[in-house]
Amino acid sequence: MGFFLVKINHKQLRLSFQALHLLLGRCSIPVFISGREAYEKHHWANWTLGSFEPFFIHIFLSGTKLVSAGKKFFMKLRKTLLTLLTLTLATSLFFACSKNESSAEKSKARLEVYLTDDPANYDEVVIDVKDVKINYSTDPVNGWKSLSQVNARSYDILRLVNDKDTILGKTDLDSGRIEQIRLILGPNNYVKVNGQTYTLETPSAQQSGLKINLHQDVSAGLLYKLLLDFDASRSIVKTGNGKYILKPVIRATMQAQGGSIKGYVLPDTFNTAVYAIQGTDTVTGTVTSGGSYWIKGLDAGTYSLAFAPSDTAYKSQTKTGVAVTNSAVTTVDTVRLVK
Repeated sequence: MGFFLVKINHKQLRLSFQALHLLLGRCSIPVFISGREAYEKHHWANWTLGSFEPFFIHIFLSGTKLVSAGKKFFMKLRKTLLTLLTLTLATSLFFACSKNESSAEKSKARLEVYLTDDPANYDEVVIDVKDVKINYSTDPVNGWKSLSQVNARSYDILRLVNDKDTILGKTDLDSGRIEQIRLILGPNNYVKVNGQTYTLETPSAQQSGLKINLHQDVSAGLLYKLLLDFDASRSIVKTGNGKYILKPVIRATMQAQGGSIKGYVLPDTFNTAVYAIQGTDTVTGTVTSGGSYWIKGLDAGTYSLAFAPSDTAYKSQTKTGVAVTNSAVTTVDTVRLVK
């Protein structure tokens, strides 16, 4: 068994850079793609995905005539690879990385929590975030739960001014009402004034957390951005004995980000990759589960949907003119794949 290395620029591919970024961001796995029927029994292309560009392809050839046969073989196989790459790469990655995603998960709302700050007359204001919790019930004591993904670390909030922000965490939620959100802080909080560092005392934040009232509803299928605007200049109090205490002043605002698209694909006995496309750009995508799909967080506008079935006996399809509006879910008519 021998091989030679081939470089293919992704400008040669019918799949846009945005789609490749999406796919590679989900996972990195080897995918095997066969050539034309005449080569299927003897030659395979092993795609090992680990970088964005360019793509390096190891094409394996059996036998002893690698050097003389390699160039001729590649010229014939190259067209096939470029033609098949979009469908095969997309469906292989999505099916491999999304096989555990249920339709119930897709029908949930997605909440992303961000932190920002207003300017203040300090060198640094560092808060040690350990957890982010929300109260998603009417129980003010036992109704708290942590976000499923929390970026627990120290943040210098003075770096988050002038419309800059950073994500603290995210989670999926059922439709309902978020009553409160709370930041749990660790012990490593401090403020730096004129080059001198002072411990920032935050007793309540380390015990019960910094609580912020919200009282806002969320709907399934939509992406919400919750922005915590920390006012450092009003939140830090200097005592008479030279200590600094944190009495947080935080404004919370939450908005739905764009809209979403949902629908159903038949047959539903196999998975189908679904892509949202604007112009020549593949914006995002997902894979069906039991025939259903749900694409969230789309900007308002008109999209085309591309359907790539995993069962190659069925043809790919494209549906145009799908309108998305802010804070709404667009339901698409059932797509019926044909052979």
